[in-house]
This record gives sequence, structure tokens and C-alpha cells, in this order.
Amino acid sequence: MGIPLQKPSLLTSEEYLSIERTAESKSEYYQGEIFAMAGASACHNLIVSNMVVEIGSQIKNKDYRIYSSDMRLNILKNGLYTYPDIMVTCGLEHFSDDNHLDTLLNPILIVEVLSQSTELYDRGNKFEMYRELDSLMEYVLVSQSKYHVEQFIRQDSGKWIFSEYKDKESTIQLLDLELNMIDIYKNVIQRGKE
Repeated sequence: MGIPLQKPSLLTSEEYLSIERTAESKSEYYQGEIFAMAGASACHNLIVSNMVVEIGSQIKNKDYRIYSSDMRLNILKNGLYTYPDIMVTCGLEHFSDDNHLDTLLNPILIVEVLSQSTELYDRGNKFEMYRELDSLMEYVLVSQSKYHVEQFIRQDSGKWIFSEYKDKESTIQLLDLELNMIDIYKNVIQRGKE
């Protein structure tokens, strides 16, 4: 998380949502504080777009829905409000407010594209908070600067199994979908580092 925008007094989640719904830029909320979110690079945006297209093309006849980073997530067990790069739901969706339908509660898949400023958070505290989502089955981290995808899959026992993909010819199984590494990184790697 970045530097809090509001320090003197802690805000309620209702106050945060009131501010956030009219704000020009997105912010995270945790334990009464609002944290500005950094903008994304061209590589970051291309990876997210590529993955949304690839996943979207495979879910047309399935009960999945895909959301990119404009959909807010709330984790009820720890109070975090954040904007994952990609979320996928299956079946009945739950939102924190049926009037707004802008804060999702039950994704089954979350994808984060790593950047230098967020990598430690995405791997550490954020993943720890994401694991408190009972609905979450898979968590995926995608590098911007090289062919490298890391996947964590929750087992029935509650343990997480780790898989790693580094070969540009790899095929990654997300849920019951298949994504080719080359498609995830289309037009990205040649652009250079983050």
C-alpha cells in the first residue's frame, strides 16, 4: 500500500465508499485509511487486456464473468477494499450494495500484474488478505518484464499449491480454461522492462 491520503482521523467504510464513488482516481481502503493507487504502465495494461480477451473468449458458454480493475473488491473478513487487475466469478455473484453493484464479494480467480512498486505487497500482505475470501480458488501473479506467471491453487484441504511458468510456449490452466503464455504477453515483451 502507498502513503495514506487521510491520516488525521480514521474513516468508516461508508465514508470511504462515498468518497471513492465520486473520486477521479482509485484508492484502496484498509482499517480506516485510504491509500492512493498508482497508475499502470503500458505493459501492465496490455497484459490485463490480453488476459481479459483470452479469458473472455473462453467463457462465452460458461457461468463465469470477468472483471478488470474498475471493479472494486471487498474482503469482509478483514475489511480491505481494493481493485484487483482481473477477477472472475462463477454462479451467483454477491455485492456489498445491491443498489450500486460496484463492490464484489466473491471472486473465484484473482490476477495481479506485478510492478516494482506493488510486487512485495501483491505477494505478501495482499495475498494473505485475499486468502480470507472463502470463494477464492486461484491467485495468479504475472510479471511485466519477462515471461513469468505464478499460480496458487487452493486445495479442498485449504492448502495452496504453487505452479510457475517461465517458458513462452507454456500453456496455463486457469480454472477450466487454457491460456497460452505467448497470448498473455502479446505485444508486451518487446517493449522492454517495467
